[in-house]
Parts: sequence; C-alpha cells; structure tokens
Amino acid sequence: MITLLRYLLFPFTMIYTVVVWIRNRLYDHKLLVSRSFNIPTVVIGNLAVGGTGKSPMTEFVVSILKSHYKTAILSRGYGRRTKGFYLVQTDSVAMDVGDEPLQFKNKFPDITVAVCEDRCTGIEKLESTHQLVILDDAYQHRKLSPLFNILLFDFLSFSHPMLVFPTGNFRDLLVEAKRAQIIAITKCPIELPTEDKRQIEKKIRYYNKEALIVFSYIDYLEPIDSKGSVVDIKGKDIILVTGIAKPEPLVDYLQKQANVIQHISFGDHHSFNESDINKIVKSYHSSTSSNKIILTTEKDFQRLKPFRKYFTAIHLVYLPIGLRFHDTLQQKLFCKRLHDAVAQSVNQP
Repeated sequence: MITLLRYLLFPFTMIYTVVVWIRNRLYDHKLLVSRSFNIPTVVIGNLAVGGTGKSPMTEFVVSILKSHYKTAILSRGYGRRTKGFYLVQTDSVAMDVGDEPLQFKNKFPDITVAVCEDRCTGIEKLESTHQLVILDDAYQHRKLSPLFNILLFDFLSFSHPMLVFPTGNFRDLLVEAKRAQIIAITKCPIELPTEDKRQIEKKIRYYNKEALIVFSYIDYLEPIDSKGSVVDIKGKDIILVTGIAKPEPLVDYLQKQANVIQHISFGDHHSFNESDINKIVKSYHSSTSSNKIILTTEKDFQRLKPFRKYFTAIHLVYLPIGLRFHDTLQQKLFCKRLHDAVAQSVNQP
C-alpha cells in the first residue's frame, strides 16, 4: 500500500522516471555501450525491489540446463563486505559472498558460483572455462547485452500502481518489459482465476508482444534442520525468524501447518549480529513449549551459519522453497524456448 508520504514524494518520482528513461534510451540507441559475449548469458531479474522469487527461478533454470552445459551462476552478491570477483565455496560465509550465492553453491556444489558487481568483468573471468553463465538480478545491468532475459513480476504487484521510487516500489519502468523473452508472474495464488490471468497478460502485452508469459506459485518443500535431516513441523510451536522482503506468504503457509507463536522479522538481507542472535535465543528459551523449534528461510539460514555455536542446544530448521507452474504446457514451452536459445548460441560457429 502506498502511503500518503510516498505520494507527497511524487515530484521526485517524476524526476527519477525521466532519468531512468533517458538512461535506457541511451543504451537502446547505442550512445552508451552494451557488451555481448560469445558465451550464452541468461539474465533473471525484475523491475521492482526484491521479493519476486528470483532465487527459486534461478535454481529452476540451473536445474534444467546444468546437465547440458558447463554452467556458472554469476551474482552481484548483495550485502557482501568483499569487492570485485569472488568465487563462492560451500564453506564461504554470507558476509563475504552474499546469502543467495551461498545458497546456490550449497544447492549445486558441482557448478561454479561467483560474485562480481560488474557483470561484464565477471563473465570475462568465467567464459574461457564455461559454456553458459546464468546471471541473478542483472536486468538493470545495461552494460551487458544478454542472450536471454527472464523477467519476473510478483502477482500482487499488479494490484497496486506500478510506479518507480520513491512513490512506488519499482526501480525501472514498465516499458522495459519489452526486452524480455520470458515473463514470469510469480507468487500467484494456487487457484488463479482465468480473468486475473487475462488482465495481467493484457497489461504486459501493451509493452511486449512476443514474450512467453507464464504463471507460477511458491512450492514449500520439506523443512530441513541444521544437520540436513527432514523435519515434520505439523503441530509444532514455531518461532519464525525472517530477513526477507515479503514474509507474509510464508507466515500464512506456516499458520496452516503449525503454531506460529512468535515472528521475529528483520529487513531484507539483514546482516545478523550477536544482539540479534541473543534476541532470537532469548525468545526461544522464554517459550514454555516442549515442542518448539526456530524456523527460518533457506536464505536467512545462510546468514545464521556463522552463529551456529549459539544454536547447539536449539532445534534450528529452515524451509526451502521452489516454484511450480500453473500449467504444465507453459512449463514445457518455458524449457523449450530457453533450451533452443542457448543451444543455437552454443552451436554458432
């Protein structure tokens, strides 16, 4: 919901709109240079700020391509304290590489995961030893001209004015949807009315006539504890710890599965410190329940790892997520369009 204060900042939104529009036109007309590479590059991104499901989409794309091509994931590594190009290891810490890249590496230990704020520099480091680079959150990185763009929109974003900062939550203009080859509407309700789909498709088609439009929803997977064991959370008392942009869908899901007795919420990509950990541990011990756990997201779990000594006597569990398509035909078309584009690029002389 847009507050009155943000509406009062609308003149700044107009200035920001003009600046972003001019920047994009300079790239479109080649007055600012975009680089392309011989190696196929697939960008996964959004126009809004956070919370559109880029991580599960990245993991899905990696899962369908990694067996065909020597694949690398390249991310900026949001919130890391390091600079420049950095290879992610399974035992890296989130403060050095970012929580999402660390999650990718732990999920796909057999592929390369790297971080670099300059994506073109990162690709230069990777292209001689890989066949494909998948870039997480690089849609606004216009210095790069990718082979393929997958653009994500959160379903709920269509319920509000799609304005840029500071009045709205968008960092780029809706017209930039024209650059995408696939547009995915994520975090949809499991039961999605046909009329809702039609209205969204109509809005997107105004800016992009060619892209494949798909609809998906969050798939909550089996909870895992810090030892890697599957945990049944049904009926348990949960102290939920989140540092994500939009925790509401997770809260709604858990309330149907267990008893959420407390939700300790931090900002997106929050960098945990000892004070935060003490607060979490104190909340756990203050609960009188004998059937309690601390549950967090997979991304937050990466940032909690350095504090594992505080949780030795505490049952710490994280909940992985994936994505599901509403239509199996759309999923097949998604995979085919992506496979065809990458294969054609790889096979070019």
